[in-house]
Amino acid sequence: MQAHEHILLVEDDDVDVMTVRRSLKELGAPNPLDLVCDGEQALAFLRDPASARPGLILLDLNMPRMNGVEFLVEVHKDPALKSIPVVVLTTSQLESDRVASFGNCVAGYMVKPVDYPQFVQTMRVICDYWTASVSSPV
Repeated sequence: MQAHEHILLVEDDDVDVMTVRRSLKELGAPNPLDLVCDGEQALAFLRDPASARPGLILLDLNMPRMNGVEFLVEVHKDPALKSIPVVVLTTSQLESDRVASFGNCVAGYMVKPVDYPQFVQTMRVICDYWTASVSSPV
């Protein structure tokens, strides 16, 4: 992912939002972060021509109105959206959530660690992977 590309965070928990923002800042990630609180808002954001198209979506699964798996189903059906990489970043350790996520073509599934240093390491893995995958010749 290039520095100018936006990251879309789909998260309804204020503490988790703050943790993602703080960890990206600590890692020196230059990417602008856009925030929506559930799957419905995320779809509206992605389909709005005035919104910046993200280079990566970080998605929580447990949200009101439209949860993460329901969002993934809709994104997977939409030819204009399904090429955007999605990394699930969730507290869910249910195998059914993991299977449903990968069944809808997520690029990664990361369980949110409880402590902040581990969370930063998780975010580092995500950032390093996307930076390397963009800069590598195909």
